Amino acid sequence: MSSISKSNNPALDPDLDNPDHKGLDFAQFAAGCFWGVELAFQRVEGVVKTEVGYSQGNVHDPNYKLICTGTTDHAEVIRIQFDPNVCPYNNLLSLFWSRHDPTTPNRQGNDVGKQYRSGIYYYNDAQAQQARESLEAKQKEFADKKIVTEILPAKRFYRAEEYHQQYLEKGGGRGAAQSAAKGCNDPIRCYG
Repeated sequence: MSSISKSNNPALDPDLDNPDHKGLDFAQFAAGCFWGVELAFQRVEGVVKTEVGYSQGNVHDPNYKLICTGTTDHAEVIRIQFDPNVCPYNNLLSLFWSRHDPTTPNRQGNDVGKQYRSGIYYYNDAQAQQARESLEAKQKEFADKKIVTEILPAKRFYRAEEYHQQYLEKGGGRGAAQSAAKGCNDPIRCYG
């Protein structure tokens, strides 16, 4: 069995991108289908930019069709640029936990596959610690079920195809645009 090392597979490298502006931080989460998760984070005050994509896999430059085969190990993720002075990382963690069931491995609702797993992918030691502490606190709420959320360093982020970006805000498959306005509490409806 051959092993792939960081030196010859860029998919296994850390995410070394930089936020668009000084003073912003990155956060990266996997919580099932990225469309609804992205819209929820778009509505948060202090979130400056959201992008959906693929990470944590072993294939360089994947696309949606390829990750859906289940052979690349990628997760559907959202990468967020946020201002930590307006929106502390713990606020993002709280929203992450509220958007999905972290006790179902490789599944969220009708979406089944490794790409729909639960994950927190951190960019620094402080994020890692806060993620672990939030998982421990959340686990107490699920006394009878084990949380399966993985907490790992953020790997290279591959931006998804343009039609996936801000998908629900643009109307999704039914043409019914949903508000991404800061503070909006309208229900999020996911549809392809």
